[in-house]
Amino acid sequence: MDYDIAAYGEHRPEYDSMSWALRHDEDEASSFLAALAPGGRALELGIGTGRVALPLAGRGLKVVGVEGSPTMAAGLERNVGDEDVEVVIGDFADVPVEGEFDLVYCISETFFLLPTQESQVRCVRNAAEHLPEGGLFVIQAFVPDHDLYCANQSTGTRVVGDRNAIISARRHDRAEQRVELQSIQLREDGNTFYPMLYRYVWPSELDLMAQLAGLTRVSRAGGWRGERYTGSGEYVAVYRKN
Repeated sequence: MDYDIAAYGEHRPEYDSMSWALRHDEDEASSFLAALAPGGRALELGIGTGRVALPLAGRGLKVVGVEGSPTMAAGLERNVGDEDVEVVIGDFADVPVEGEFDLVYCISETFFLLPTQESQVRCVRNAAEHLPEGGLFVIQAFVPDHDLYCANQSTGTRVVGDRNAIISARRHDRAEQRVELQSIQLREDGNTFYPMLYRYVWPSELDLMAQLAGLTRVSRAGGWRGERYTGSGEYVAVYRKN
């Protein structure tokens, strides 16, 4: 699969209307993040079209975002009203921005779009360099599903409608923890393909990446509302700069 850090957004020009691909947790996420750095400066890695950045800015934070996809960045600029939001085009593993931020965050498994362990380690290290002592780094991710990834390939059904369906096909490289994913929207007027390549990370592996970057885990919950972490499903991890 021919794929780079910009490919996710470039293959999804209609991202804002793809309800099946979105988490719909904007209020919970922005409330959680705003409470960590009230009135401060926040940096989002992989800001997309501003699904969380815009409501977060609406809660009084100055938000800067890094985005690899020009299509996504253009979508964000169309969505911005009075919110204090700025977007920088680039590879978020490099965190190509200036200055310090009270909070750096990466949501919706976006961190997994970095395709190698090296790029993920580099991302965490670079994010930490933009935090002052006591600054916070937040990642929303999921615990890899043993049943889903035990086979080299799998298919699944995401949506079934009267005149359309969305299915997902995966090819899995267990040695590299990489998954090639193709989500296919089947419709009467034609099919649309949404490719993705991601490298999943185990929670303990993420903790080690943070430790190497001078960060200490403060908490890990099962969601933005502080749900109990069970070792499966999604989670939100918070790290503090030492």
